[in-house]
Amino acid sequence: MPYYRSVGELPPKRHTQFRQPDGSLYAEELMGQEGFSSDSSLLYHRYLPTAIVAAEEYEPTAWTRIPNKPLKPRHLVTAKLGEQTDPILDRQHLLANADCRISYVASSRTSVLYRNAIGDECLYVEAGSGRLETTFGVLEFTAGDYLIVPTSVIYRVVPDGLVKMLVVEATGHIGPPKRYLSVRGQFLEHSPYCERDVRGPSAPLLEDGSDVDVYVQHRTGWTKFTYAHHPFDVVGWDGHMYPWAFSIHDFEPITGRVHQPPPVHQTFQGPNFVICSFVPRKVDYHPLAIPVPYNHHNVDSDEVLFYTGGNYEARKGSGIAQGSISLHPSGFTHGPQPGAAEGSIGADYFDETAVMVDTFRPLDLCEPGLSVEDENYAWTWAQRKI
Repeated sequence: MPYYRSVGELPPKRHTQFRQPDGSLYAEELMGQEGFSSDSSLLYHRYLPTAIVAAEEYEPTAWTRIPNKPLKPRHLVTAKLGEQTDPILDRQHLLANADCRISYVASSRTSVLYRNAIGDECLYVEAGSGRLETTFGVLEFTAGDYLIVPTSVIYRVVPDGLVKMLVVEATGHIGPPKRYLSVRGQFLEHSPYCERDVRGPSAPLLEDGSDVDVYVQHRTGWTKFTYAHHPFDVVGWDGHMYPWAFSIHDFEPITGRVHQPPPVHQTFQGPNFVICSFVPRKVDYHPLAIPVPYNHHNVDSDEVLFYTGGNYEARKGSGIAQGSISLHPSGFTHGPQPGAAEGSIGADYFDETAVMVDTFRPLDLCEPGLSVEDENYAWTWAQRKI
C-alpha cells in the first residue's frame, strides 16, 4: 500500500534485539516484494515462522478450461452455482488467462488457513459480512468491500452467515492505479478515493495452537503444510505491505457533461488487467447527452462485468440481473440493449453498482462458468432466441 502503518509492539529500531517476557528473542520476518526492492513489512513472531513438521501434496478440484470459441459474448448466472462448503478451497472458477483467474463463491463456513504464493488476491463481497483473519490482524468486512490480500499472506475467511464473493487471483500485485499516486505514493487530489477510505488491521491477532494446517497455492501446484505453531502469533508489525479493505460505496464517481470513458471508473490495477467500480452517480448533463454508453469495441482487451446492485441501465431487457457476469471479448463490438440509448435521454441519475475486470489477454472459460451460462445472451442485441 502507498502509506506506512504500524501495529502492535515493535522495537525502536529494525533488525535489532527484541525480546519476549521470558527473555527469548521474537522471530523477525521480513515480507518483501520484487526481491526486497519494493514494498515490504517487518513482522515479529512469538515462534519461528519457518517451523513446519509436515508437508504433503494437495489436489484441488480440477476444472476444464477452454478458449472462447466460437467467439461470442457470454452471460454467466452465478446464482445457479449454489452454496459451497469452503470459501477458499471450493471457489468456482469461471474465467482465466495467464495473468488472472476470476472465481465466485457462496459459503457460510469458516475457511481453511490459506496462503496464495503466486500473486495478490482481490475479494469483492457481493453479500454478507464477516472477518478476514490474517497474520497481520483482522479486517471486518461487509457487502461492497474489496479485500486486497498481498502475495503469501496467510489468511482465512470467517463469515457471519452466508457470504458471496467474487474473487480475482493475480499472478502479480494488485494496487491503486499509478496515475492516482504521487511519486512518493500519496493519493493525488484527482483520485476517486484516498488514504482515509482505506482500512488496514489495527491490532494483532494472537492464537495458540500446535500442528496447524495451512494450504498453500504455489507456482507448481498446492501443498498442505503443518506448522509447529499457529501462524497467528505476530505481536507487532510495520511497513507498507499488508492486507487492506476499501468499500465500493466510498468510490467517488467522476462525471462530465457527456459520457465518460471506462478508465474514469478504474479502482485497481494488476498485471495486464484492471478492476473498475461502477457506482450510483449523476449522469451526463449536456442538454443533448445520451447517458448510457455508446457502442464500443475495446480492441485490446476482454471486458467482464459483475452486476452487484441497482439496475444496470445499458443492458435492461437482456436477462442481466443481480449476480450476473457478462463477458464481452475483444473482437466483438458491444453496447447498450436496443432502445436503451433513446430511453436514457433525460435521465440525471443511475442507480447501479457493478465491478468490471478488463484483461489484456483473452479469457478462457472454466467448467463451472459454462455450467451456468445463459446461452441466449449473445443474440439479445438482435432480440432473438436461438
